[in-house]
Amino acid sequence: MRTLTIGIADYDRMKARTLAIARGEHKPARGEPKVWFTSLDSFAKLLSEHNRHLLELIARERPRSLTELAEMAGRSKSNLSRTLKTMSQYGLVELRRGERGTLVPSVPYDHVRLDVSLTGAAGEAVGAGR
Repeated sequence: MRTLTIGIADYDRMKARTLAIARGEHKPARGEPKVWFTSLDSFAKLLSEHNRHLLELIARERPRSLTELAEMAGRSKSNLSRTLKTMSQYGLVELRRGERGTLVPSVPYDHVRLDVSLTGAAGEAVGAGR
């Protein structure tokens, strides 16, 4: 089982974390989120029920191209392409070049773990090594 850990932090906290890492003040711990969203809403939107079904379809059927996936999913190729490119930016989908330059989607993770601070305490300690 491969699990992607995702965190939620506002822009200022993500920026502070990134700068702390760049300055050597914070070394991400094993299991710490590698992918960050600025809100629960943006995370929920990307992993909507519709998009989770798409991920399941890719994992189960292993389409050889976006065209093949569009036919399987009953979605337009342009809409599908936009969705998959966004998902690939967050590591939820991998897009590799296949035969004759086609894009071949795959799903590298079978689970997502969400790391959310309810009190803000974890986000405030980001630069302090957590």
